Amino acid sequence: MTLDDRLKVVVGAGEYNNNPGWLQTQEEELNLLNRADWEKKFAENALEAILAEHVWEHLTYEEGMAAAKIGYEFLRPGGYIRCAVPDGFFPDDEYQQMVQVGGPGPRDHPAVSHKIVHNYQTLSRMFEDAGFTVTLLEYCDENGNFHYQEWDEKQGFIYRSRRFDHRNRNGELGFVSLIVDAIKPL
Repeated sequence: MTLDDRLKVVVGAGEYNNNPGWLQTQEEELNLLNRADWEKKFAENALEAILAEHVWEHLTYEEGMAAAKIGYEFLRPGGYIRCAVPDGFFPDDEYQQMVQVGGPGPRDHPAVSHKIVHNYQTLSRMFEDAGFTVTLLEYCDENGNFHYQEWDEKQGFIYRSRRFDHRNRNGELGFVSLIVDAIKPL
């Protein structure tokens, strides 16, 4: 099987494989900002889906836009990027401190390389400006109200979500993500 036969790819997969049957990649082998990395692995218009759980916050807005445009080229029409990032409108001070740009410290904290904390408006605009149609799956609005639309985890499992994160118990949200599907028009 060639890599082109694997139509779904996880970028920044980390150590977990929550999406069996998807090609798991790390930045060293598939850099979101390096088109040549993509060309080595995939043909244009070949991918059904790209999954990025807590990856896009490690890019500036401009880098995020560039990565979205590259992803757009390699997705087939109707394909999508399922993207989850920390939510800048989640009304929890401890959460916001943990996900802030530059992280809370120490230097080995995963958030140390955060370059942006998106809200539903900035993330949607970024993908829309790259040519996508955006469907909001989970997000907080400006008033801190949480919004949720049913989504199929088989289309891209996001652990840090309302349904799956262990910190969300008994109807109380302890950790949320802003989750969108950015869909390439047919």
